[in-house]
Amino acid sequence: MEKALTKKIMGWLLLPLLCAALLLVPLAGCANAGSADAARLRPDMTIIIDGVKQAFYNANGQQVHPILYSGTTYLPVRAIGELMGKNVDWNEETKTVTLGGARTTPAASGTPDAKARAQDITVEVRSDFTVVVDSTARTFTDANGKTVYPVLYNGSTYLPVRAVGELMGKSVAWDSAASTVTLSGGTVTDADSFSGGTTPSGGNTNSPAGQITPEDAKAKALAHAGVTASGAVFTKVELDWEDGRQVYEVEFYTTDGKEYDYELDAKTGEVIGFDYDAESYTPAAGNLITREKAQEIALSKVPGAAASHIVKLELDYDDGVAIYEVEIIYNGMEYEMEINASTGSIIAFEGEPAHR
Repeated sequence: MEKALTKKIMGWLLLPLLCAALLLVPLAGCANAGSADAARLRPDMTIIIDGVKQAFYNANGQQVHPILYSGTTYLPVRAIGELMGKNVDWNEETKTVTLGGARTTPAASGTPDAKARAQDITVEVRSDFTVVVDSTARTFTDANGKTVYPVLYNGSTYLPVRAVGELMGKSVAWDSAASTVTLSGGTVTDADSFSGGTTPSGGNTNSPAGQITPEDAKAKALAHAGVTASGAVFTKVELDWEDGRQVYEVEFYTTDGKEYDYELDAKTGEVIGFDYDAESYTPAAGNLITREKAQEIALSKVPGAAASHIVKLELDYDDGVAIYEVEIIYNGMEYEMEINASTGSIIAFEGEPAHR
């Protein structure tokens, strides 16, 4: 009886040690499912590729947004494949993402998610994923030479923007004040218009294939308004989505004080909407305040907030008046304000509980 009891006690004592040992040795045949880490969804972040503001959509037409993880911006692989003109294949058995060949399906489109807000999320770091580009397995490193891996969020695979730049042959720049990532140089292709993944001679490198360029959009707006290029100052030329199709939003004012807003079909150049404002536009006397000054003014309205809490700081024009639009998320609240870029005065301010 005593010997049996002793064996049971010894078994109980050895059990935790056995479990610990098992944790240190991976079980054969078990795939690495990836670790869960904290990240932040950043719909407020602007991505510009070869001068064109980009919006990304998944295969179901839902907008997918940049992710900030471990101090690095991550972008969705499938959407990047569209811009590269490559098919993106997923092999569940081998956990392999393959980019290669000319696209045989049109680019995904959808309606922008106007309700999306910056928020904390959880992503899976997938060291078990393999990325193959044109039949070559690729690995990626950060600026310090440390290996970085794809992350998985809501069924979409993401790669760090530095790796995306490598794949697209582009340099990457980051403007912290404007929360803007810019990829430039090289050629952006889109298989909806190109076969074989090649760019036609004289092809446009400032706009995705099959679309008019920003300069074309400006010229068409000017022609419709009957305004010469020398008599206009453009304040906005951006690629956006409207009712499932891409459009150029163009804004400019004339030297005699007239303001025009245009919306053009990004593929055909057709004018699908315009607005003419005859109110006088009075350019600011002297220089506008800097982003740094606008940031200082905004933070003074939210005691305790720091620059890291600013999720948007953009220069825009409202009825010909230059303003800084600012959003701050701090201490459970979201603050929005407009600052006159000429005088530095706050002309609009509101706060509400931040939506998580």
